[in-house]
Amino acid sequence: MAHDRGRLHRVIGPACLFGGLLLAVPAPAADVRVPAGGGRLAAALATAAAGDVLRLAPGEHAGGISVDRPLTLVGEPGAEIVGPGKGRVVTLNAPGAVLRGVVVRGSGLDLSTEDSGVFVTTAARGATVAGNRIEGNLIGVYLKGAPDAVVRENEIVGRQDLRMNERGNGVQIWNAPGSSVIANDIRFGRDGIFVTTSKRNRFTDNRLRDLRFAVHYMYTDDSEVSGNVSTGNHVGYAIMYSTAIRMSGNRSVGDRDRGILMNYVNDTVVVDNSVTGAEKCVFIYNTNKNDIRGNRFAGCDIGVHFTAGSERNRIWGNSFTGNRNQVKYVGTRHIEWSNDGRGNHWSDNLAFDLDGDGLADLPYRPNGMVDQIVWRHPLAKLLLNSPAAQVLRWTQSNFPALRPGGVVDSHPLMRPGA
Repeated sequence: MAHDRGRLHRVIGPACLFGGLLLAVPAPAADVRVPAGGGRLAAALATAAAGDVLRLAPGEHAGGISVDRPLTLVGEPGAEIVGPGKGRVVTLNAPGAVLRGVVVRGSGLDLSTEDSGVFVTTAARGATVAGNRIEGNLIGVYLKGAPDAVVRENEIVGRQDLRMNERGNGVQIWNAPGSSVIANDIRFGRDGIFVTTSKRNRFTDNRLRDLRFAVHYMYTDDSEVSGNVSTGNHVGYAIMYSTAIRMSGNRSVGDRDRGILMNYVNDTVVVDNSVTGAEKCVFIYNTNKNDIRGNRFAGCDIGVHFTAGSERNRIWGNSFTGNRNQVKYVGTRHIEWSNDGRGNHWSDNLAFDLDGDGLADLPYRPNGMVDQIVWRHPLAKLLLNSPAAQVLRWTQSNFPALRPGGVVDSHPLMRPGA
């Protein structure tokens, strides 16, 4: 009997071990097609296992759903998730959740409850929202504390039936470190991309039109804004109360008020951007220790409006072309706009380069006493062509000691980008 029990142990023991290993191996992820209509999508979400792929058939799927497991929702052509006109249409509430290839519409209209087309929560680390059309919602995509999330290649169209301040933003971000917004087309709504209280974000290659601000930064540090195109907005790139931003290769085309606005911005690099056709190409307010170089500012009423004690900025290698006023600086300090023997190119600087080194032989001063008087006393514009104004200009040109404080470029470039 003991011998038989030993044989039974030798046979059953490995079999039980093998069975236990089979039970320990997770089941393969399922690929489930979800028909449109009714509550079928909600039912599929309730029974899906982590890692499953839900393929949404063409037609309308009821919104107001929450993805609480790491699932992938993929729309077949013509698939829509439609909300009931209140609340959020889709909530991603699990790490690595993916929403791709669907039309999302039908959110509520209450900013206080953050009604959104797609709402991504703190739990959804690394979530992806890609290749969707998100239309007619209050907020397009809201990353509410979602680290390392990605919003990529979506078409986001906001509401046009609301006043601008009543609309939500195309992509809104709060405290979502490491998240990226890449290659989206964003139109209407309030701001295209609005971020506050975050860090290490990247906004790259987006197209932004018909908005208040194309990109709006508040209290966000160590981040990148690059390769974006802002067209026909009130302001292109509004960077406020932020540190260590890198702005490179962006374009502002025909933005109404300002192409780039920098307010309380420090230790930031603004390089190789282009602004054309705004009222002010750049407005700099209380902004310190920044490097502004290699940019093109053209066809604006004012190239750069520089004010409120901004100090220790390096502004060099830029091209100021065809602006009505190249610089507006209302102050008494002398501010040098060159670095290591290289200044900026000024289209109205009728200068000579006798030694052929690519630099003008004399410093360039964009403003004089008459400009300072007009800025302080606007009614003085009536006297711009008067003999008194002509005398002031002649006196300043012949007696350099009478020149007021202002911007001086000691090494102006003869050609753009030289």
